[in-house]
Amino acid sequence: MVVRPNFKTTIPNNHKSAVENMTFLQQANTGVQALSPYQAGKPIEELERELGISNIIKLASNENPFGFPESAKKAIQNQLDNLTRYPDSNGFSLKAAIAEKFNLQPEQITLGNGSNDLIELIAHTFAAEGDEIIFSQYAFIVYPLITKAINAKAREIPAKNWGHDLEAFLAAINEKTKLIFIANPNNPTGNFLTEAEIDSFLAKVPPHIVVALDEAYTEFTAKEERVNSLALLKKYPNLVVSRSLSKAYGLAGLRIGFAVSNPEIAGLFNRVRQPFNVNSLALAAAEAVLNDDDFVEKAAENNRRELKRYEEFCKKYGLQYIPSKGNFITIDFQQPAAPVYDALLHEGVIVRPIAGYGMPNHLRISIGLPEENQRLFDALIKILNLK
Repeated sequence: MVVRPNFKTTIPNNHKSAVENMTFLQQANTGVQALSPYQAGKPIEELERELGISNIIKLASNENPFGFPESAKKAIQNQLDNLTRYPDSNGFSLKAAIAEKFNLQPEQITLGNGSNDLIELIAHTFAAEGDEIIFSQYAFIVYPLITKAINAKAREIPAKNWGHDLEAFLAAINEKTKLIFIANPNNPTGNFLTEAEIDSFLAKVPPHIVVALDEAYTEFTAKEERVNSLALLKKYPNLVVSRSLSKAYGLAGLRIGFAVSNPEIAGLFNRVRQPFNVNSLALAAAEAVLNDDDFVEKAAENNRRELKRYEEFCKKYGLQYIPSKGNFITIDFQQPAAPVYDALLHEGVIVRPIAGYGMPNHLRISIGLPEENQRLFDALIKILNLK
């Protein structure tokens, strides 16, 4: 029989009340104390449970409406027998494929568990408590979340026409500025900055300040207007470009993205990056779909065509909207949008409320297939009694 010592701690009476009143919130990192959890789009299964309805369509999370690409399915099938092994932590084959497609060096590429993982990685690498991070009002909500989490100071720049005011960004730079986030196209507003605007901005940013250009939706912009951001890397060593394979490439459920930077910055990311942060199935699927141009173009073409239908619908019925270059449109109902959102749920249509972005009168709606979009139109006509 093993006798274990009794390590029970006796708390003095004068400390008991303090301990009893303690919460773990008080023990958390001060940045974490200020956070609210990220609110993702409502899953179809959750709505089915809540309302007991079926035939639900989801236009909430900017996912690819054409489903999972066949090229990725085949690649995953070939990987199933290898799942007992850890994935390649360095992602050699996928990096080689990205480098070949975009005329890069593998040493410039960092892989992430979605571009969200890369955003956090960039922030953890370059900013800490007391440093300042610049981003726009109405920009991707993860920017302020990660800024708070690391106890950095957020410099949220008031939006200009719902988008980035780059001149105001420049005016906000000071000796504490370590990092600037720019989403292009921006989520959730869909605003777009031209290559000339971004180039001019980068030329004025002090070279020691890192600029993270988040291009999760770049594939939905027209080819003739798309920013050649990877070429800008040659001019600006402080630039980091992140991209996602969740949207146009249809791999949202696998969580895979990549960042491109100069090799020195990529090396720093590898010091901070979690080992095996991208799983084997994501690596295989991403490599397969990366050159599936037909699948990506099909999604982009549907998006261009159906986005016009949304714009025409809004104009016809007098609804205000923000012009978008993403695979979504944000509509201003000029009244609290929560009742509209709830009514849409009862019609079996899930969209995205964005009151958390400071836009309580707006809903963000992902561009779906023609029949899905028509169902949304019909539901809005019914709910709003549009004539």
